[in-house]
Amino acid sequence: MTSRPVTASGLHVIFDLDGTLVDSEPNYYEAGRRLLARYGVRDFGWEANARFIGISTLETLTVLRAEYGIEAPLEELLAGKNALYLELAGASTEVFPQMRVLVERLYAAEVPMAVASGSSRAAIEAVLTVTGLDAYIPLYVSADEVAHGKPEPDVFLEAARRLGVTPADCVVLEDAPAGAAAAHAAGMRCIAVPYAPETASDPAFKAADLLFAGGQSAFTADAAYHRMLG
Repeated sequence: MTSRPVTASGLHVIFDLDGTLVDSEPNYYEAGRRLLARYGVRDFGWEANARFIGISTLETLTVLRAEYGIEAPLEELLAGKNALYLELAGASTEVFPQMRVLVERLYAAEVPMAVASGSSRAAIEAVLTVTGLDAYIPLYVSADEVAHGKPEPDVFLEAARRLGVTPADCVVLEDAPAGAAAAHAAGMRCIAVPYAPETASDPAFKAADLLFAGGQSAFTADAAYHRMLG
């Protein structure tokens, strides 16, 4: 396929944030590790954290609170983790290089974009600001603003509503099986870039219109852009 002009009335692109646009998972893990340590949990490792990739912070903490028998209110845990994460994210968050190329190319082509993430609005805003992506993607939706997080489609459907388009007009970029499942449930096309390449065989990725099985190391803005136009 060859590139052709895109108008704002056609393609609309919705990005997951964490693990898709930016490599924020190390910051989320460190924030969670520090938080749990406050409550006496000293053995929370990266592998334990990996199962929550693509899941909202609220849902993650709900599970961890139950598993570790933490008595503190969920609201306290959520506020604590958000504060820790904002501190870390504001100091350093990396954009995946080819994702930045894609965002800039879509922006130049006047393609409307949005972020739909399991992170809090404050966290999304902080990351978009520190990375400069806010100049290209001013619209974002947090899972905290909808009834259900991924793998339910709520956050993507809300993003489409705010963009003023139908789900069929949208292409989602996702890194996690839960997000790919949510995009499929929303009736949107999906380009999957697994954050953890070992999850590429997950059934949720089978419905993706394009799968970069090697993750970010295999992803190219050019291939994604052309598939969006196809």
